[in-house]
Amino acid sequence: MGAPITIIGSGHAGITLAREVRRLSPDVAIRVLTRDDGHYYYKPDLSKAFAAGKDADGLIKNTAEQLIETMKIELKPRTTVTRIEPAAHRVWVGDEVLDYSKLILATGAAPIRLPLTGTAADEVMAVNDREDYARFRAAIPPGARVLIIGAGLIGCEFANDLAAQGHVVHVADLAGWPLPRLLPEAQGQALQTALSGLGVQWHLRTSIASLDRADTVITVRFADGSTQTVDVVLSAVGLKAATQLAAEAGLTTRHGIVVDDHLQTSAADVYALGDCVEINGRLLPYILPIAHSARALAATLTGTPTKAKFPAMPVIVKTPACPTLVNPPPMVEGAWEVSGLAPDLEAVFKDASGKPVGFALTGAATSKRAQYLPLMPPVYEPAN
Repeated sequence: MGAPITIIGSGHAGITLAREVRRLSPDVAIRVLTRDDGHYYYKPDLSKAFAAGKDADGLIKNTAEQLIETMKIELKPRTTVTRIEPAAHRVWVGDEVLDYSKLILATGAAPIRLPLTGTAADEVMAVNDREDYARFRAAIPPGARVLIIGAGLIGCEFANDLAAQGHVVHVADLAGWPLPRLLPEAQGQALQTALSGLGVQWHLRTSIASLDRADTVITVRFADGSTQTVDVVLSAVGLKAATQLAAEAGLTTRHGIVVDDHLQTSAADVYALGDCVEINGRLLPYILPIAHSARALAATLTGTPTKAKFPAMPVIVKTPACPTLVNPPPMVEGAWEVSGLAPDLEAVFKDASGKPVGFALTGAATSKRAQYLPLMPPVYEPAN
């Protein structure tokens, strides 16, 4: 048997691809290399795990051993790939060399770290995987005061999750309302009001000046001069595609690992999918693109070259206090048109020509998803 199809990364992208490849080919050799323990979990569950009453182990859907047995794959946990040699079709794990037939990068994205100052700056936590969640959960006693830096999707989801479990939550952001990149102001304010009803306190239009440890608490000084005392600080300011390994191998990278319509990188037989990918100049950092990518790429890897297509893909924001659904508009000139009464608001983003290219629904209006979805253009439709 020849060298295996090799996947770097055992997150949702890597394991979904492995499953799709195995579905299409019962016999092809598949190897998965991962830095973590190899247990499969669903990453979006991280920001609703407190309300679900689950610890880190409770999030596991399939153990590494179960994946190996049911999918008939080779899975190497706690394995860090240190170098890729595309011309030689091999990767290095320390001093060990592993050959591959096709290589897939599913390296995901890493939390953006703000340049914070103060004696507690190094204590700021981020939750981007199950092990991060275990550390974060262990650091929070019942009724803890938690500062969340960032009022984006992950920040709002954690705010809802923690506040609903009795924690005292503060959210800070430079923006004037939650989800500023996804929602118009009226809907952002509706979400803010709903989360305030759970006790969430907001520090908007300001930044963090310093974080200082004093005994068992952290004093937060905001740029507007106000202060707040908390027990834990969680950063949720966004993610950056993990491109270093690809760049060091000479692959083309920009904001992500650049791929073509077949999800192939600039090197032959090297592909990428998931949060690390940039296609047609755009990152696709949500769950639904992974499903479309995995199906297309699995077909390509098993002998049927297939271009990845991305239809309109609405994002469900996990904020039960104010249900929110967004079909993000592309980065084009345009404006939101909002209707309804808060919190049940409907918003359509129209481009400069008046064409609907995005929508957002909050409250009871989320039930109207099926009315809006047919109006949306695809995220990306490759040429034939």
